[in-house]
Amino acid sequence: MEFKDYYATLAVPHDADADQIKKAFRKLARKYHPDVSKEPNAELRMKEINEANAVLSDPEKRAAYDALGSGHAAGEDFRPPPNWDAGFEFSKSGFSDADAAQFSEFFSELFGGIGAARGAADRRGAAARGEDHHAKVLLDIEDAWRGAEQRISLRVPKIDERGRVVLESRTLDVQIPAGVREGQLIRLAGQGGPGFGSGPAGDLYLEVHFKPHPRYRIDGRDLVVELPIAPWEAALGAVVSVERPDGASLKTRVPPGAQTAGQLVLRGKGVPADPPGDLIVNLRVVVPPADTPKAKELYETMAREMNFDPRAVGGA
Repeated sequence: MEFKDYYATLAVPHDADADQIKKAFRKLARKYHPDVSKEPNAELRMKEINEANAVLSDPEKRAAYDALGSGHAAGEDFRPPPNWDAGFEFSKSGFSDADAAQFSEFFSELFGGIGAARGAADRRGAAARGEDHHAKVLLDIEDAWRGAEQRISLRVPKIDERGRVVLESRTLDVQIPAGVREGQLIRLAGQGGPGFGSGPAGDLYLEVHFKPHPRYRIDGRDLVVELPIAPWEAALGAVVSVERPDGASLKTRVPPGAQTAGQLVLRGKGVPADPPGDLIVNLRVVVPPADTPKAKELYETMAREMNFDPRAVGGA
């Protein structure tokens, strides 16, 4: 996927205000609109101009793009890092079906899931409810078990008095329920956009995602963990302990003849939701090093007496 330099597309500086962006878009639209342009690449250029304007004229998309795009050149191979948009508070939906059809893969990858607002204010009346806001937050996997009160900082894009996009921060104390799942929405009533007239404020929806963990991964309600086992445990079978994020140690039986990529399932021992998930244990056989004379002797004895060819297993 190629990185798109939207500022270069509209020929505006990175600190351009809203009025500069509007004027640049109108100027380019007059030049490249397919209905009036004589340029041979008018249709393609107009699509690029529309896409750049859709981002830079929207304070929320522009703030996210600015945070992500610094240091990248137009056309270079690019993939956004995981959860790059965590902590941004958005009030608008990502983009329409029409946008999805005409805009680039770069646009879709960045903004397809941003700001899935749960509702919008109706400004036609004297009083109207405020917009619902949306933000992705990253939590520790341990919070799925014990629940926790978290202090979460969000970045809210705004237009300042000079027409430039700035990020304001706000901090919220949030109660994380035990058993929260990946992708679950936590609703904070009245924490969204302000109402109009005497209308109430909208709500804020926090979309839960988990930080990468060196040992655990959550798949829906299931907890996935890799369990290293010794060769003799794999060959002979063994009872071993599997530790969960809450510190609980669960005994499980490794069957004789287990192999790397083998899997054990402990029903109901995963995320403590309703119903609870499963604990999925992926086995990985770890071979001890032959780093002492005794260890070398044991391996040499096995090589002589076991008559084992791993490349012949399964008919290979």
